[in-house]
Amino acid sequence: MPARRRLLAAAVTAALALGAQAVPAAAGTAAAEVSRGATVPAFYTPPAALPEADGALVRSEPLRLALSLPSLGGPLPGRATRLMYKSTDANGEPVAVTGAYIEPSAAWRGGGPRPLVAVAPGTMGQGDQCAASLGLEHPLKIDGDTVSVGYEDLSIYRLLARGIAVVVTDYVGLGATDRLHTYVNRVDGAHAVLDAVRAARALDTASVTADSPVGLFGYSQGGGATAAAAELQPSYAPDVRLAGTYSGAPPADLTEVTGAIDGSDLAGALGWSLNGFLQTEPSLRPIADRYLNDAGREALADLSTRCVGDALFAYGSSRSTAWTTTGQSLGEIIAAEPTLRTFLGKQRIGTLKPSGPVRVATGVNDDLVPHAQSRRMAVDWCRLGGNVTYAPVVLPDVGRGLLNHFGPLLADQGVAISWLTDRLSGEPAAANCRTLPLLP
Repeated sequence: MPARRRLLAAAVTAALALGAQAVPAAAGTAAAEVSRGATVPAFYTPPAALPEADGALVRSEPLRLALSLPSLGGPLPGRATRLMYKSTDANGEPVAVTGAYIEPSAAWRGGGPRPLVAVAPGTMGQGDQCAASLGLEHPLKIDGDTVSVGYEDLSIYRLLARGIAVVVTDYVGLGATDRLHTYVNRVDGAHAVLDAVRAARALDTASVTADSPVGLFGYSQGGGATAAAAELQPSYAPDVRLAGTYSGAPPADLTEVTGAIDGSDLAGALGWSLNGFLQTEPSLRPIADRYLNDAGREALADLSTRCVGDALFAYGSSRSTAWTTTGQSLGEIIAAEPTLRTFLGKQRIGTLKPSGPVRVATGVNDDLVPHAQSRRMAVDWCRLGGNVTYAPVVLPDVGRGLLNHFGPLLADQGVAISWLTDRLSGEPAAANCRTLPLLP
């Protein structure tokens, strides 16, 4: 079995080991869509008009959790509701975003009202069938030409077990069928996370209110989204006060991340990034047209409907040099094109002081989302006066990028959830900016 297939099999095995709200607006006559043989329910088709307020509910419906047990106090770990809510994209345009809210059956044993955590998923892919909310319903989906693994279910269930309510966003364009997912877009990701909190608080059946402490939790793509949300919260969502933010392995500098994933197990993410950036910034299209060859254009079109599981099969170890007319890598093209450098510079995270306490964790041997650029974000935040807890995750280098990246996710997750629970309980964070220079 090829190495990348063994990696996917390991991920699938890990996923398998994891073990009602009134509808404000009906899905109407929209038909279900099929993406690579997988059905995306009609719920995910946005209406022609959206509410004006960010975070306003567009529609909701009960969501069946695949991993659920009956109990006297209600189903374990809780009752789930599928959501569609309004957000604003990087161009200032209204956009529909989907996700899910889970009301836990467990009691909250910390002080004050039940808290809410917004979970920003790691890389799911770009096909609508890859959405994290669908992963709660189908933790492992092998359908047609797609492989989708709901690996974020583990962190969600661990939070629910502590009596913490959870809302998970699918991000802009992932799930919602009207546009492409804007993968690792700083503003789109931040807005989707913050508006998910507003949407959860608007549910009639949710126990959380405007007085509930709010936390953010994300790793990898999700770590970038929560980090960006912590930066943009004061200007975009002053009503969403943050008790704490966990940002694991954040892709804070996309220029460096691009070079790292080229030729790696996750090389397909290059296509997801390009697809999303071309949708957000059409002025980049002439550059893409000049450099992309037929193989590159076909790869981008193909990846636009793939999930991370089948992308590992189809594009693991691919190099962007095979996609360009000049034989240059994407990193070399970025270096040669000022317009691209400027665009990616605007995606940089770490230029604004984050709101509230933040915990930044990164594997010291992570060479997929490079450790150095994640650490630099923490350093930048400290210089800006942020309340930063920096946590290097020391694990051995196993010689494979995906495992060096995935290992810290599992090794640090329990500690990260405990840190966030303490913040939600009102305990102050012990920031370590003064000793950060001594840490790897």
